[in-house]
Amino acid sequence: MPKIKYQVPDFLNQLLASRSPSGQETEAQAVFDAFVEPKADSYEKDVLGNRIATLNPKGDPTVLLAGHLDELGFIIKYIDDKGYLFFDTIGGHDRIMISGRRVRIKTRNAVITGVTGKRAVHLMDADEREKVPKIHDMWIDLGVSSKADAEKLVRVGDTGTYDHEFELLNGSVGTARAFDNKTGAYIAGETLIRLAEESSLAAKVVAVGTAQEEIGVRGAATSAFATTPDYGIAIDVGHATDFPDADNKRFGAFKMGGGVIITRGPQLNPIVTEALIVVAEAENIPYQLEAERGIISNDSRSIQVAGAGVATGTIGLALRYMHTPSEMVDLEDVEACVKLLVAYIKTLKSGDRAIV
Repeated sequence: MPKIKYQVPDFLNQLLASRSPSGQETEAQAVFDAFVEPKADSYEKDVLGNRIATLNPKGDPTVLLAGHLDELGFIIKYIDDKGYLFFDTIGGHDRIMISGRRVRIKTRNAVITGVTGKRAVHLMDADEREKVPKIHDMWIDLGVSSKADAEKLVRVGDTGTYDHEFELLNGSVGTARAFDNKTGAYIAGETLIRLAEESSLAAKVVAVGTAQEEIGVRGAATSAFATTPDYGIAIDVGHATDFPDADNKRFGAFKMGGGVIITRGPQLNPIVTEALIVVAEAENIPYQLEAERGIISNDSRSIQVAGAGVATGTIGLALRYMHTPSEMVDLEDVEACVKLLVAYIKTLKSGDRAIV
């Protein structure tokens, strides 16, 4: 009997197909709008590009769920006389991964395809072959022959992403260019969607698809300030360390398919963190523990210090090959994150606070 193909939620599928480099999140915003707004009691859009969905607006406490909509990208800096595009990176790229890729550039009139180029290995000496090219030594080739031809298609300041789309590899394991962090935005939105079916909910739930996380957790800062939550949970990807040369003693041990990553550390509220663990165990939701000694480089960094302070936690899922064109996750881990947040929020009682 043939194996039934894993059913990918349409909401997640459409988010993964959207192109949303930081500051240009329009396509991902439109997907979040389509799926989350109809289930929310109120829905706001702000000047940074955040999408703020509220459920049970008179509830107490207020719980903010944040997953960022933006992804890595490229921005066109200069067009030379032959029509080659020179660019800079948006977010933290691994330069060794950039060359020889198809990229999709969003222009005023269309989305066009180019190829990232550099000098071929045959044209390098031995020392040059050992070096990772600098950004300014790479370019995007549109297949045109002049600056005038290129400028009919693109402008300086246009942005692009890798042309590596979502694909299931084996069962629930898939690959995509931007699981980081379309999965987090999906989890935040899907949690609100499922909680909308609950008849008795004490908490006010605010699910935010945040903007501009990859360039400094900017959307989380403004949305947490605007919504004044009592609790905040950032949802992002973490590093799977189940590949051949992983160093578990330095980075911990995290398995793709091993369940929710729950992070512990000084930036995070211990009451919130422990409650997430207790709920995971009570609901038989698989989880893995991560320790972070200092500042965490996701939306929780801004949420924790918004206003008078927010009791903040962070969860995520183990991802292989972060910030490459072909990230990998197990979609069962995505589902486990949604189940954990739904169950956790249902445990909150009116007036609850996490004062330490």
